[in-house]
Amino acid sequence: MSLLQFGLIVANTLMLVTGQFLWKYGLMQRGKAFDSLRTIIELMISPYIIGGLLIYGFATVLWLYIVSKVDLSLAYPIQSLAYIISIFGAYYIFDESLSALKIIGCLLILGGVACIGLSARYA
Repeated sequence: MSLLQFGLIVANTLMLVTGQFLWKYGLMQRGKAFDSLRTIIELMISPYIIGGLLIYGFATVLWLYIVSKVDLSLAYPIQSLAYIISIFGAYYIFDESLSALKIIGCLLILGGVACIGLSARYA
C-alpha cells in the first residue's frame, strides 16, 4: 500500500467521523427530535444532518475508489482508527467522558491496526 492510498483511507475515516459529529451536533440542537413526524422532518432538513449525509456520500464514493485499489483486508481495519478519533473528538468537542478503559481500548485498536499493517508488509 502506498502512502497516497493510506492517506486516502485516513481522509475517508476523517470524513466518516466528521459526518457522525455533524449528526450528533444536529441532534443536540433538537430537544425532542423523534417525538412526531414533524420533528423528524425538521431534523432531516437540519443543515447539520444534511451536511453529515453529504459528507457520508462523498466518503462512500472515496471508499469505492479505495477498495478498487487496496485489499479490503488491509483497508477496512485501518478505518477502525475512526473509533479512536471519535473517542477523543467526543471528549474535546462534546465534553464526553474519557476513562482509562477507553484509552486502553484505543491502544488495543491501534496495536491491532499496526499488526495488520505490518502483516501486509511482510506477507
